[in-house]
Amino acid sequence: MALLELQWSSPLALLLLPLIVLPWITRSQEKTVIWSYFVPVDPLSDVIGAVLKFLASVVIVCLICALAEPYIPEQIVERVGEGSEVVIVVDRSRSMDDAFAIKGQLLMASVGKSDSKRRVAKKYLLEFVDKRPDDRFGFVLFSDKAVDLLPLTYNKEAIRATINANALGKGLSETNISNALITAAEMYKDQTYRGSRIVLLVSDGGQEFSDEAKQIIADLYKNENIALYWLYMRSVTGMTLDEAKGDNRRWTETPERKLHTFFKSMDIPYRAFEIETVKTFSEAMDEIDKQQYQTLIVEETIPREGQANYFLFIALMVMIILMLARFYTAWGVKKAYN
Repeated sequence: MALLELQWSSPLALLLLPLIVLPWITRSQEKTVIWSYFVPVDPLSDVIGAVLKFLASVVIVCLICALAEPYIPEQIVERVGEGSEVVIVVDRSRSMDDAFAIKGQLLMASVGKSDSKRRVAKKYLLEFVDKRPDDRFGFVLFSDKAVDLLPLTYNKEAIRATINANALGKGLSETNISNALITAAEMYKDQTYRGSRIVLLVSDGGQEFSDEAKQIIADLYKNENIALYWLYMRSVTGMTLDEAKGDNRRWTETPERKLHTFFKSMDIPYRAFEIETVKTFSEAMDEIDKQQYQTLIVEETIPREGQANYFLFIALMVMIILMLARFYTAWGVKKAYN
């Protein structure tokens, strides 16, 4: 029930409001005077008496309103902030359970250990989320299929819980990056454009897309004004995304390099970070954090706010006035008899 722009949890308590007339109908305790001319006319006393009765009614109103449990309902307001809208796309393939490749050493499996690429990604993604209070985040998890685990939200606890959950268990064998990129971009469809939009791809491998998939991805990212960042967590010793002189055909035709070339050809803001160590992952996240602070229209949820205490405070203050008036009356009577 709404009244005076407030909502009421127990509106039936407001049915007690007619009790405010009680101070006005109380029986007079004054003695009957045989000849009324003995009583002097005192308009000030009449005014004071009416004021005290009014104040007593105010106390009753406030107590009844407090019993009705008034509150201001949850509201969503818009404000101008700085940040971006970020969809995090994380590879859930089995290779993400491995440790970073170290030149000259064999790649060792480290499922469940703190140095696995998936665990490292979790740690620094959580730090990235914590450093950006105005950002709106979404989350896509992919292996052979893409799952939009969390739509775009300002709820930091929800995105933190989703990132933590992603680090549990073992990875799967298949990878479908094209489906994940399409799913991430579609999160922005039918959304009001509020400012900078990012898809943050965290993966340790590439994939060759079909011509149809390339066209769909390119169109989506252009139309939705999306910037793409790829955190490429290298697993193969000595291989980089950019071609170098002397590369043989085996390195030139790798899926990772083909994917990198496609991203660069999409005519959208794009940057790849080659992640080889924990340090380079941290540096990459810091660089993205610095680059993506733009003016952003932020939706802020103001939680429900109870208002009963305000009514109780008013009732208390008025009751103190009534109590002081009663003490003054008793003091005056005592002084008159003395």
